[in-house]
Amino acid sequence: MGTTIKAVTFDLWDTIVDDDSDEPKRQAQGLRSKYDERRHIVWDALNRQQPIPLADVKLAFDVADAGFNNVWKSHSINWTVAERVEVILKGLGRELPSTDRDRVIEALGRMEVDIYPDAIPDIGSALEDLAKRYKLAIVSDAIVTPGTGLRDLLDAHGLKQYFSAFAFSDEVGHSKPHRSMFDAAAEQLGVAVEEMVHIGDRDHNDVKGPHAIGMKAVLFTATRPDDKNNTTADAICERHADLAGIIDKLAGA
Repeated sequence: MGTTIKAVTFDLWDTIVDDDSDEPKRQAQGLRSKYDERRHIVWDALNRQQPIPLADVKLAFDVADAGFNNVWKSHSINWTVAERVEVILKGLGRELPSTDRDRVIEALGRMEVDIYPDAIPDIGSALEDLAKRYKLAIVSDAIVTPGTGLRDLLDAHGLKQYFSAFAFSDEVGHSKPHRSMFDAAAEQLGVAVEEMVHIGDRDHNDVKGPHAIGMKAVLFTATRPDDKNNTTADAICERHADLAGIIDKLAGA
């Protein structure tokens, strides 16, 4: 007899929330893109203390982003926003007073909360249905927005209520596919990792990671179908309206 499925864990970006769907909202309000605004926030804080070319800040930010991507993909670690700001400042040979530095960190971390991206269609009804039969958790990397802000984002869409556990990389200390992310969710839910199914859009992080520790995994492709033709997922979900049926089928298997 197979292991009983008791819980379902969800990636957030491009699984629950449509990443970068906030960009058209920013444009409609006459605001900079997130890419440009992040660099402008750091430049403005530094320039107020001592003039500095915006190009220098952009370069330092780009180098810090490259470093972030390297440790993220190679070592399953997400630098916090504070760590990223520190790398930028060191690269520029500059410092900021603690109050200004904290203000920059807060502003960078709140951008996707103050103007939030859209929830993916039908996710609310899917979560409501699944929550009747399974415990639900978020297992998600915090790329720029920290876990505190991601909880606010879920709450803004009326979705936070369905989750009993949250494993965000800035709080766990590792990012997917590191098993500590899934272990953290299992511990909070009071289940074994083998009793969980994970839903996500990236085969490496959201399928290979769970499979390595005995979980089942579903690849979600509605927003990001890049891995659809090269996945070892137990199932592929193209729209959230089908998700509950897919999970129930896996649980029955």
